[in-house]
Amino acid sequence: MQEILSPVQLEQKIQRLAHELLENCFEEKDVFIGGIHGNGFLLAEKLQSILGDTTDVTFHLFELKVNKEEPWSDPIELSIPIQQMKNGFIVLVDDVLNSGKTMQYALTELLQFPTKAIKTLTLVDRTHRRFPIKADFVGIRLSTTLQERVEVKMDENGIKAYLT
Repeated sequence: MQEILSPVQLEQKIQRLAHELLENCFEEKDVFIGGIHGNGFLLAEKLQSILGDTTDVTFHLFELKVNKEEPWSDPIELSIPIQQMKNGFIVLVDDVLNSGKTMQYALTELLQFPTKAIKTLTLVDRTHRRFPIKADFVGIRLSTTLQERVEVKMDENGIKAYLT
């Protein structure tokens, strides 16, 4: 396993992503930050904690549970009622964006009601798309082979990202 960035560099990327996000939604009253279950949700929590005290914008955190292997096989679950986000500014967050499959299916769930805007944010963008997804906010873009795998580990000891 090869470390992509040091834990300090990853924290800096997350700080920068939070500030980029704020620059793009500072005129909003409410912003919904939806993290895809697992590291996407942990990243969304970090973003909310960074942004929570720095602005008048209210950031509402929610989690999306998606079957990442076969997203069409199980219903997508949201931790808040989707009606609450009607006409809202939504940010969909995941740790690694690879083929775009998980984000694509998560977006279909969020598009059941009218929205003001939906933005996507990822810590690592591998640029191996099979689905028409683009990340609006990116921590780092990596050119990798299809055989290589990016793994992000987030826990109480910090954050690490590896290329295997």
